[in-house]
Amino acid sequence: MISTKYRSEMSEDMDDFDFSGPVLTKTLNQIASINQLLGGNAVTINGLKKLLKKHSKKASITIVDLGCGNGDMLRVASKYGKTNGYNFKLIGVDANQYTIDYAKKLSQDYPEISYITKDVLAKDFEGINCDIVLATLFMHHFKTPEIISLITKMMNKAKTGIIINDLHRSKIAYFLYKLITYPLKNKMVKSDGLISILRGFKKNDFNEMKSSLMYKSELVWKWAFRYQWIISK
Repeated sequence: MISTKYRSEMSEDMDDFDFSGPVLTKTLNQIASINQLLGGNAVTINGLKKLLKKHSKKASITIVDLGCGNGDMLRVASKYGKTNGYNFKLIGVDANQYTIDYAKKLSQDYPEISYITKDVLAKDFEGINCDIVLATLFMHHFKTPEIISLITKMMNKAKTGIIINDLHRSKIAYFLYKLITYPLKNKMVKSDGLISILRGFKKNDFNEMKSSLMYKSELVWKWAFRYQWIISK
């Protein structure tokens, strides 16, 4: 029987920065598709709408996506920006070079998107000057002190704030994911996805982190089993 009382410390195959090849490509694509299916991208875009109220459409807006994967969230953000008259400069950050190369390939028709290969926990990563930071299904990969440190580091660089979109650690979410991915043959998508949920968050986890940060923030539960945490200046 699984327990969701505490965040799991199990590792995922995706945590290996040197992982590469067709299995990773397929996994990145399927994770992006599942995220779209469950409305995950919409949670981030909804948060973006809130923070963009502070911005003029006449000025260029720099948005950094941490743990960008295949760049799916950046391309969704780009389409949103173009549709609504914003001038976005979008930057994806990921520690896996193979993943970054694949994201660049998929983003060839998006000149406003660029990519950087970097481990955000590395000592030489001081963040990137920007307006808004996105972290979609990314923070659960780290322990609480690491998350607090990363948020602090990025808030020193971001003019407006951070949008965190991450998983609600729940038994219902766990078994729902098992049901959704049952037909898939990709074992990595199945195993990493379930571990991700067990590494996810409950409301108390966010409240603990909020108490360590000196910023305004808003925490909202969203379907499907997501938390949207907006931290702003």
